[in-house]
Amino acid sequence: MNEYTRRKFLQVTGGVLVASSLGFPGIVGAAARKVVVIGGGTGGATAAKYIRMADPSIEVTLIEAYPEHFTCFFSNEVLSGHSSMDAIKVTYDRLKGHGINVVFDTVTEIDATGKKVKTAGGASFAYDRCIVSPGIGFKDNIEGYDKAAMNAMPHAWTAGEQTVLLRKQLEAMPDGGVVAIVAPPNPFRCPPGPYERACQIAMYLREHKPKSKVMIFDAKDKFSKQRLFTQAFERHHAGFIEWVAAEKGGLITRVDPSSNTIYAGDTAHKVAVANVIPAQKAGDIAVKAGLTDDRGWCPVDGRTFESKIQKNVHVVGDSADASPLPKSAYAANSEAKVAALAIVALLNGRDPGEPSLINTCYSIVGPDDAISVAKVYHLADGKLSGVDGSGGLTPTDSSPEMRSREVQYAKSWFANIKEDVWG
Repeated sequence: MNEYTRRKFLQVTGGVLVASSLGFPGIVGAAARKVVVIGGGTGGATAAKYIRMADPSIEVTLIEAYPEHFTCFFSNEVLSGHSSMDAIKVTYDRLKGHGINVVFDTVTEIDATGKKVKTAGGASFAYDRCIVSPGIGFKDNIEGYDKAAMNAMPHAWTAGEQTVLLRKQLEAMPDGGVVAIVAPPNPFRCPPGPYERACQIAMYLREHKPKSKVMIFDAKDKFSKQRLFTQAFERHHAGFIEWVAAEKGGLITRVDPSSNTIYAGDTAHKVAVANVIPAQKAGDIAVKAGLTDDRGWCPVDGRTFESKIQKNVHVVGDSADASPLPKSAYAANSEAKVAALAIVALLNGRDPGEPSLINTCYSIVGPDDAISVAKVYHLADGKLSGVDGSGGLTPTDSSPEMRSREVQYAKSWFANIKEDVWG
């Protein structure tokens, strides 16, 4: 896809989605309807905001554990030193301005029969519809990698303290050390993330610790944007990044945090820094509420994102099984808008209509070099499906000027999605 078409695609499809999100006027004098949203990340905050924008007569309560949220997108730039924790921090002050009741507490129970949400603080919130967007949880797929091990071998796959810890470890490691990134099996949050992270860390090493290197130990034999990332490894990070496929010894099965050693079967790799990203599943409250299937994710109706297991409960974001959409921030944002509109329609006795969804993802892979992917999705025969010919990947033969512009597009995307979600 050429540059002009890519730009027009993002402008037009993004605009259509936002415009359609304002399609339902508020119902003056309607009886109070209540929606409780669990989780204030990209999916939950978007859903809460867009319900209120579409129909201000609906009471929306957003329950989030922490008063500050750190975006996972662009957190890899913190590791390279090209960004800061403050740059990826958002608060909920402006969401309150939309008339959303923001509650800082931890949800302990979703009573789907009684249509109530209960919290650790002892509060109970009744709902007509509930939206669950708790992000991800971790599976025990690597022996020895438990909560204690995460303090020695940070995953940094939920941004915040883990991001700070991994950055500090990179700063403290001696030059000549190996940084191991253990990439998880599919499906997982942000499919290009481990490989963008390798590029960002390699940029830091080249400048500050040029005798060091990054090794990616992968549970897979192929990965997202592989040709483009491989090109970046060779173009910008030759000698600094080595990718080890699962079939070549990349599948890590055990770790020893006390010695900073990771094991691929019987082969030990002692490293300076171990960034271990385990296999993933839906967030803990989704599991506890019985919203997950035997794969660990939440099956949903692609038309409304209502759970296929519990009525009147909708799941958006990383916890939802919305395949073929990836588990990305922009997909979560798009899913949340579809769910918000569907809920407004259902609460007003209307048909939800047919959804259109969008994903786009940028990865900054080198100095003044970024790559991206974009696609439109719709409902076909009752299932979500990619629209043929929509979107595309950055061409491998794109010019340096185009790659430089992709960096600017990425930064603009970051600013725009933060404003759209929490603004």
